[in-house]
Amino acid sequence: MIIPVRCFSCGRVIATDYIKFREEVEKIKKSENRNPTSEEINNIFDELGVKRYCCRRMIVSHIDLIDEVINFD
Repeated sequence: MIIPVRCFSCGRVIATDYIKFREEVEKIKKSENRNPTSEEINNIFDELGVKRYCCRRMIVSHIDLIDEVINFD
């Protein structure tokens, strides 16, 4: 649904990192017409300062469904 503000495991704020992560992934998708590799994703996380695996899990595994759910309001 909506990205959690904090990581469930450690409590670090991840909402702003998620927005920046999505922007970087979209840049790769638009400029090179492909999905980013796992190495590129690791580099994006390193640039953002997301070092813990629990925070990376929260960002990578999130599925943005708000646009689909809002139709049922």
